[in-house]
Amino acid sequence: MWWVIAVVALVVAVATYLTWLAARVDRLHARAAAAYATLDAHLVRRAAAAVALAEAAQLPTLMYAAKIALDAQPDDREVAENDLTRHLRSDLGNPPSDVTEALIQTSRRVALARQVHNDVVRDALAVRRRPLIRLFRLARKHPVPAYFDVDDPSLS
Repeated sequence: MWWVIAVVALVVAVATYLTWLAARVDRLHARAAAAYATLDAHLVRRAAAAVALAEAAQLPTLMYAAKIALDAQPDDREVAENDLTRHLRSDLGNPPSDVTEALIQTSRRVALARQVHNDVVRDALAVRRRPLIRLFRLARKHPVPAYFDVDDPSLS
């Protein structure tokens, strides 16, 4: 009779642990999605600030790069943001200082949001590689999160 109680207790313990793991996977993937949404919002703000800077300083190539970054699809986003960063670094000369300061602050926020996003993605990918999670396919309902790998978007 004691072995039945031991087996039931073991099954309950394993089920509890697997439920906790599944909840942890869900939380990490939710954090990754939220971090990407935050990064996306900051990227849009930076592109909008770059459009304002391009209009104030009469820089058509910067405006074109910023509009491409605003309209970029998720697959092309990294390339567009890298191109915008290169244009911002090369074209940041003597435009109005309030517009430049807003762009610099937005670029710093983008850099921080990118770091947070990549850290959360690293954690989510590490959890996905755990043997029990792979064995019981606890992460199957979530898409695999991806790093957002761009040049450092912070400006001086």
